[in-house]
Amino acid sequence: MKQRRLGTTGLYVSHLALGTMSWGRETDEDDAADQLTAYVDAGGTLVDTADVYTDGESERILGRLLHGAVPREEVVVATKAVMVRNADRDRNASRHHLLAALDASLGRLGLDHVDLWQMHAWDPRTPLEETLAALDTAVSSGRTRYVGISNYSGWQTAKAAASQRANPGRAPIVSTQMEYSLLQRGIEREVIPAAINLGIGVLPWSPLGRGVLTGKYQTGTPMDSRGASEGYSRFISAYLDERSSRVVGAVMTAADGLGVSPLAIALAWVRDRPGVTAPVVGARSAGQLKGSLDADATVLPEEIRTALDDVSTPDISYPEAGPSIGR
Repeated sequence: MKQRRLGTTGLYVSHLALGTMSWGRETDEDDAADQLTAYVDAGGTLVDTADVYTDGESERILGRLLHGAVPREEVVVATKAVMVRNADRDRNASRHHLLAALDASLGRLGLDHVDLWQMHAWDPRTPLEETLAALDTAVSSGRTRYVGISNYSGWQTAKAAASQRANPGRAPIVSTQMEYSLLQRGIEREVIPAAINLGIGVLPWSPLGRGVLTGKYQTGTPMDSRGASEGYSRFISAYLDERSSRVVGAVMTAADGLGVSPLAIALAWVRDRPGVTAPVVGARSAGQLKGSLDADATVLPEEIRTALDDVSTPDISYPEAGPSIGR
């Protein structure tokens, strides 16, 4: 598996990251071990988790596997803190919560440091300066090597990164984890340009359009799919509209033409977009993960890439596209 620099840092990671959101819920520890082993054997290095995944069980499982299934030194460990929903103050971006959350994550992982610590969401109620100061402390104390963000808008990304860059000695923002796929290209308006300009690596989550780009929902919702489950049905149904169907149809046509899976087409498209370091792929089983690993060798011909760009082009207008007439 190819390696890419994470932003403009000296850290190289595989161009496919392994997500662990299902570990401890849909994926038991034995299957998680099979996934991690297969991923590392294929040359994968970046493993992503979060303190809220299965109430911390994802981190616990990963920690145990790093002390048994695979050597710690072969894996770049990334985790997250902050999950602000409505008035929930338990997982905010205050210094008090952040440093305690990082220590708790390290305890569950059984590690003295992580390689990448990410802010899972923007907290509008905590001063940004307080959050950034906590990131500096996390790096200077040796508890993390790098820091990143996730689900920040364009202006939030630029403000956080520019604030750190303006002060020598501060911990730079090196990555942003955002939803990005052929079905969700919204970050191309502002986040991607900001990330490229500021030297931030983009880690797309849900690069398969919440599973819809695999084609499994084209003729209905399979009973054994996430779309049929109570917990995920609304998450999936957002991409079961007419526009999405046209995009999925184009992906399936391209897959037939190249003799590969729709998954391979969708993953290759997002993997090679400007600014992208590594899509984060999650799987419920080692068998599902194998599909993503097998797709790694797929390279899209320019004509197919252009056709997919055209069918999935998001609406972009003023001000991102500039004024329609000169002044």
